[in-house]
Amino acid sequence: MKNYLLNFGKKAKKASYKSLTSDKKNKVLKDYCVLLSKNKLKIIFENKKDLKLAKEKKLKENIIERLLIDQKKVSEIINSIKKIIKFKDPINLTLEKWKRPNGLTIEKKTTSIGVVAVIYESRPNVTSDVAALCFKSGNPVILKGGSEAYYSNKVFANMFRKALKKNNVDENFVQFIDFKNRKVVDFLLTKMVKYIDVIIPRGGKGLVKKVQDLSKIPIIGHLEGICHTYIDKKANLSMAKSVTLNAKLRNTAICGATETILLHQDTLKKFCNPILSNLENNGCKIIGDSKIKKIYKGKIKAAKKSDWSKEYLASTISVKSVRNLNEAIYHINKYGTMHTDAIITSDKKSAKKFLKKVKSSISMHNTSTQFADGGEFGFGGEVGISTNTLPPRGPVGLNQLVSYKYQVSSNGKIRK
Repeated sequence: MKNYLLNFGKKAKKASYKSLTSDKKNKVLKDYCVLLSKNKLKIIFENKKDLKLAKEKKLKENIIERLLIDQKKVSEIINSIKKIIKFKDPINLTLEKWKRPNGLTIEKKTTSIGVVAVIYESRPNVTSDVAALCFKSGNPVILKGGSEAYYSNKVFANMFRKALKKNNVDENFVQFIDFKNRKVVDFLLTKMVKYIDVIIPRGGKGLVKKVQDLSKIPIIGHLEGICHTYIDKKANLSMAKSVTLNAKLRNTAICGATETILLHQDTLKKFCNPILSNLENNGCKIIGDSKIKKIYKGKIKAAKKSDWSKEYLASTISVKSVRNLNEAIYHINKYGTMHTDAIITSDKKSAKKFLKKVKSSISMHNTSTQFADGGEFGFGGEVGISTNTLPPRGPVGLNQLVSYKYQVSSNGKIRK
C-alpha cells in the first residue's frame, strides 16, 4: 500500500508541472461527456453492484438514496460538466497590474494550487464533478471514494482517464485509489506531504473530523453545517412560513439545511404557531426554549443548551426566542459553524447589518439556506463548501481552485 500510494503522489506531482491549453482541457471534458453518454447502461450496471452490497450491509436508506445512479443522474452529471466547459479557464488570468515609482511592473496572476486529494463518501457524482473541476483548473486530483460507492466511482474515474488518453494528456491528472483499506486515508493525511498540496474531505462529521485531526496537509472543507434562519420583527409571515419549510425539509441530509430557527420575541404571538405547525404538519419534530414551549400549541420538546450546537441532518429543528437582531447575531456567531445563515425581514437596514455581522461563509436575506450549493451559485458544481476563515470560503468551484503569484519585471532595476 505504501509504495502504491507514494507512486500515485509522484505521478500526480509530475502531471502538475504540465501546462495545457484551454482548448485541450475542453476537448478532454467534451470527450468525457461523450463517453458518459455512450456508457450510461454500463455506469448503471456498476452502480447496481454498489446498491446490492449496500442493501446486504443494511446501510441506512438515506445513504442508499445518495448512492443511486440512474439515467437521469447521468444526464445531470453530463450537464454539469458541459457548464464547466463553457466557463473561462481560471488559470493565468491577470487579477491586478500596477507600476511602481521605482520602475517595477507587478502583475498578480492566477495559478493552479497543485495536487488535490479528495476523500469522500457515498455520492458517486462527486467523482466526475471533482475530476472535471480540478482538471479544468489545472490541478491533478487523487480520488479516495468510500467503499460503499467503489464500483460507481471506479467507472467514472476510468472513463475520465480514457478521455485524457484519447487526447494524449497525462492520465495521472485523475487517479482513483483502488484500495478499500481504511489505513489508506491515514497514510494520505500524514505521509504524503511532499506530493499533495491540499486535502478536501466530503462526507459525514466522522470523516471530516478525522481529516482535521490527522492531516499534516492544508484542508479545504467544513466539519458541520449548523445553519440558522432568523425571523425578524419586520418579516412577512407568508414568506417566513414558506422559506423555513424549504430551508429545513426540502432535503434534511444536506449541510445547508437549517437546523435552528431564531424568532424575534415581538413575532411570537403572530408567527410562532403558523410557522411551527407548518413544519410539524410536514413531519418535523420541534424542540423549543421555554418561551416557545409556552406559546406553541403543537407537540414540542424542551430544548437543552446542547441542542443549539446540534446538526440534526433529519426532520428535527430547534427553535429559540431572541430579544433583538443583536442577540440573533450573537447566537449565530456563538453556536453556528460559519456555514450558512439567513435573515427573513423587510427591513433593509436590519438585513444589511445581519449580512455583514454574522461570521458565516454564506449569509442570506429572505432566502432558503438550501441554496448553499455551488451549482445554485452558477459554479457548475463544487468540490465542497469551505467554512475556513481563510479563503476559499463558501462553495468551492472552478474559480476557487486557484492560487495566485506575483510576476515582477523591470529594465534591469537594482535595489539601493
